[in-house]
Amino acid sequence: MCKTLSHHNTANPHQSYPPLSLHMNHSTPPPHKTTKTTSSTTVPSFLSQLITLDTTLSYHLHTISQPLLPHSFLILLELSADFSSLFITSLALLHFLRHLFFTPLPLGLLLDLALIRFIKALVHRSRPHYNINTNPAFSYRKQDSFPSGHASRVFIVAALLHLSAEAIITALVELRSNNNGFVAKMISWDENKAVNFIVGVAWFWALATSVSRVVLGRHFFFDVFAGACFGVLEALFAFHFLWF
Repeated sequence: MCKTLSHHNTANPHQSYPPLSLHMNHSTPPPHKTTKTTSSTTVPSFLSQLITLDTTLSYHLHTISQPLLPHSFLILLELSADFSSLFITSLALLHFLRHLFFTPLPLGLLLDLALIRFIKALVHRSRPHYNINTNPAFSYRKQDSFPSGHASRVFIVAALLHLSAEAIITALVELRSNNNGFVAKMISWDENKAVNFIVGVAWFWALATSVSRVVLGRHFFFDVFAGACFGVLEALFAFHFLWF
């Protein structure tokens, strides 16, 4: 029996064993994807919070301010910033004052029309759900909301008047020096004061019209803010590059 036991316990010197490393798992763990997932969801989350803030703020401004302001006045501001009326007015000014200075307003309005429509089609943001169309001249629910075209138009007009103030003053001085009685009757002030007053009224009109877009429920606050920024940038471009 002892011989049998010793026979089973004796190791075979010619037996080969696989290396120890083959029995161990040296595979590296899969890469951690938490950082990539977090970075990819940060931007949508931020935009979602921004849109929620914009929606809430706009609704509060709409509900608080609408009872305090005359609805007819808001509609009047809306009509005053219509593209057709502003473009026809700019062409009339160009026709009567072309021999003194050429305002880039008509070309700037055309640039604004094309750019704002392109951005609206690209972003495709819906208008506020509480937008009730009380103006039969427009169909708002069929249009996109971002950015506000009314805000961009009024701000391009105000900014161009501000940038063209010196040219307008020079034109008025030349008209007065030519013994133009009509100009003398229309503007009894000093030319500088008259132009500064007109520019101030234009800025007030632009601001009031932009605020009315939120109060009427036509746009969100960020729509109007973006439209105003686009209008100022377009005015700078038109003033420096579309002046003939």
